Amino acid sequence: MYVYYSGVVIVKAVFSALKNYIRRSDILLLCLCLSCSIFGIILIASATNVQDTSQFVLVQSAATVMGICLYFLFSLIDVDIMAQKWKVLYIFSVLFIMSLQIFGVADNTGNKAWIRFAGIGIQPAEIVKIPFIILLAKLMCHLRETRGLNNIWSIPQLLALFGSLFVLIIVISSDMGSALVYAFIFIVMLWVGGLKLYWFIIGSGAVAAIFPYVWNNFFTERYRQRILAPYDPTIDPTGMDIKYQVNLSRTAMSHGGLTGSGLFNGTETQTGTIFAQHTDFIFAVAAEELGFFGCLLIVGLLAAIIIRCIYVGSRAKDSMGMLVCVGIAAMLIFQTLENIGMCIGLTPVIGLTLPFFSYGGSSIITLYAAMGIVSGIKMRSMTRRY
Repeated sequence: MYVYYSGVVIVKAVFSALKNYIRRSDILLLCLCLSCSIFGIILIASATNVQDTSQFVLVQSAATVMGICLYFLFSLIDVDIMAQKWKVLYIFSVLFIMSLQIFGVADNTGNKAWIRFAGIGIQPAEIVKIPFIILLAKLMCHLRETRGLNNIWSIPQLLALFGSLFVLIIVISSDMGSALVYAFIFIVMLWVGGLKLYWFIIGSGAVAAIFPYVWNNFFTERYRQRILAPYDPTIDPTGMDIKYQVNLSRTAMSHGGLTGSGLFNGTETQTGTIFAQHTDFIFAVAAEELGFFGCLLIVGLLAAIIIRCIYVGSRAKDSMGMLVCVGIAAMLIFQTLENIGMCIGLTPVIGLTLPFFSYGGSSIITLYAAMGIVSGIKMRSMTRRY
């Protein structure tokens, strides 16, 4: 009898805890993320249908399940506790990126951005985005509480944190796409955090001064052409070299019209014509097979996630939570705009995936962990009703 009542008490406690978690956590955010992931897996299935293998769908599904587990885990950990371990986070970030020097494997673009082990690929720069956002938020809060964010001696500390990771990513992996994501996060968080306009003007002047040297000495001629191609019609006028993959993407998108040709029915997609159609150019697959309305749904879902992150940040209990939410939203904004712009030929092809939709285990796991942190911030900000 004692065992029976003990079991009943335990079951009631579990259900009570689960009910309390569901009430306090951000279920709306989780539902939005799951909708994107399911949508993305369907698009990946269509994009890889020509390869006659379910490997990509299975890997993305497994990564999504792992990501959901991390969502729940990170939602239970107070971001302030993570920030207290800032030394560990920073050392981990630097060493993880530096490990590319030893274990990194170059992809077909020449970027040494991946570590591969037993058939599993890990992208350190993707995973380190979360520690970077937490570290920057922690440093900004510390500076605001001590000498002030706009103090002349605060700027070197901010630049040291950003510069060390930014330079490592550029020098070791040549991953310009990830480096630009870090730069955008850095700028947006400083702007929202209260850095004065004159510091941005000074920073812009400094970048403009050193940019010609960096442009001429650190970028190859072909890489410079890739960056300038969307804006210079004299580069690859035939469209058969630098602009070739973008032209294939635009051709596929032009076939879609308003409603698309139907899943698994796209002419370009089902012949495997589009370059990296399950990763970088998944948006082109959606445009061809689901048309304008399908693309509108994708943009709407991602916009809803971004707005939710900003909303949670605006109601966070402290500046730390607010800045972390802003950093995560900035990450999503830049990657979404760059990827879509890349597919339609408005921005350079720099290898950024579409959040939640493109194939990529490291990306999906990082995104769900980030969303879990946002949910955790919401859970600890219940003094104001959501």
